[in-house]
Amino acid sequence: MRQVNFVLIFSFSLAMVMFTLENTEATTVRFLPGVSTTLPLAVLILLVGGIGATAAWVFAVWSGVVRKVGGGQQVQAQQVRIEELQQDVERYRAAIDAQLGLLPAAGQTSGLAEPN
Repeated sequence: MRQVNFVLIFSFSLAMVMFTLENTEATTVRFLPGVSTTLPLAVLILLVGGIGATAAWVFAVWSGVVRKVGGGQQVQAQQVRIEELQQDVERYRAAIDAQLGLLPAAGQTSGLAEPN
């Protein structure tokens, strides 16, 4: 897997170098009225790509934080639900034990005589 990563990174870096060497024409960039600068086209495209990559990374980190915070609330809700279900099980056990106490014991006979 390391070799694949190396080949991908090397290929991407080589492509960036070739792109930079081929696009050296100066381009004027206007940020606001009256604010402008002149940069080589390759530098401008790489700069904008870097800003886009950084924005994507920040968005991914923010999404992960939001997901973890939301997941924590789900865990708390699940814990409450588990406690409620455990209380229900205890109530049902107590009800079954009370009903079993009303049944005659298995070894006892009633006052009726058994036929021979």
